Amino acid sequence: MTTVLAFIVTLAILIVVHEWGHYRVAVACGVKVLRFSIGFGRPLWRRQRGETEFVVAALPLGGYVKMLDEREEAVDPSELHRAFNRQPLLRRAAIVIAGPAANLLLAVALYAVAGWIGTEEPRALLSTPASGSLAEQAGLRSGDWVRASSAGDADRDGDWDEIDSFSDLRWKLTQSTLAGDDLWLRVTDADGRHERDVRLALSTLGAREADAALLKRIGIGSPFGEPVIGKVVPDGPADRAGLRAGDRVLSVDGEAMPDAARVRERIRAAAREGRPLPMTWLVQRGGDAAAEPIELEVEPQMQGEGEQRVARIEAFVGGAPEMVLVRQGALEGIGYGFRRMIDVSSLSLRMLGKMLIGEASLRNLSGPLTIADYAGQSAELGLAYYLGFLALVSVSLGVLNLLPLPMLDGGHLMYYLFEGVTGRPVSEVWLDRLQRGGLAIMVLMMSLALYNDLARLLGLH
Repeated sequence: MTTVLAFIVTLAILIVVHEWGHYRVAVACGVKVLRFSIGFGRPLWRRQRGETEFVVAALPLGGYVKMLDEREEAVDPSELHRAFNRQPLLRRAAIVIAGPAANLLLAVALYAVAGWIGTEEPRALLSTPASGSLAEQAGLRSGDWVRASSAGDADRDGDWDEIDSFSDLRWKLTQSTLAGDDLWLRVTDADGRHERDVRLALSTLGAREADAALLKRIGIGSPFGEPVIGKVVPDGPADRAGLRAGDRVLSVDGEAMPDAARVRERIRAAAREGRPLPMTWLVQRGGDAAAEPIELEVEPQMQGEGEQRVARIEAFVGGAPEMVLVRQGALEGIGYGFRRMIDVSSLSLRMLGKMLIGEASLRNLSGPLTIADYAGQSAELGLAYYLGFLALVSVSLGVLNLLPLPMLDGGHLMYYLFEGVTGRPVSEVWLDRLQRGGLAIMVLMMSLALYNDLARLLGLH
């Protein structure tokens, strides 16, 4: 129920804001607006206010603002000056661009409010980098605290961005990787001492998209967690070996375990030719430092199919990460909102471009089912998380509508650019052809997005 409600609220807010942008600028430009509709199809609710009919329709997957226009119906000569098609080029362009602009400005406001409310995030404390990863090669260690970052070849004496949380760090990693830039990290130990600068050669990855495999190659996958055992599945390998919830793992096969990530990596590595290998664990019962360590023989079992078979002990490994409250000040929140909107817009365009030229998988396209799922998850986490999600989708909607595709606002702007350069509008014949082509592209994109949604739900992606 939360997912459905959050999805409906998300659609309603984003559609209303987008169409309100078109509506307000049209009215300001003196254009007569006949209908403001949220949704398509049969009207469920309608009300006349002045010369505009406001409608809520049955299919809530979009909306439209219908303006007086000679191309759609006959216009009384006394109102020709109020027809959209009679407006100067710049006014028409302003009306069209107002919808996406409203979504982008909404995202700024939502990010700012989310920043003012604040969110609980894991502190940017690192686990042991994955073996052979960039992070390991750069000299990062378990327990390192990332305090700031600097992208590319910037002046590292002054051009540093503070890292507020582990989520912030992952965002910086994603941006720099997709941009093909190296990233400098300023790190200390967990107590804030022994500061040093570390360079991650992200430009060497040649990454096409941001996914779990990318973070594994970088070597920064999860925040620091204590090497303790959580819930143990009855009669599983951990239970049979004598492991108990609360046990602290000191070593595995004589190798010290500094954090949970290293324990999990050792478990996954405990297999050869698809067969599990027994391991010798040294643990402290209940994490009691005064207790005598206990030696246990743990033999994982293989799970999964084919190449996906991995060794597991059927117990949760790792304590909860240390959390910090990330909150923005009054003016800082506004600046944060603008920066976040610009960063997300830039990343969205970069990913769309990579998908267009085949450098990124089309699996990255998401549709309404994924949006609904994330809407529900973020709503359950709290208001600030939901506002951040809403801002992300609002940016995506604004950027998508600015793409130069017929049927989208960006397509109309391309028509106006052609008109501005040549001094004449696009012919009716070409408009019809472009609209048909644009419709085909949109149907293809929506079908692919829906397929990706279903594939994720069924575990095929």
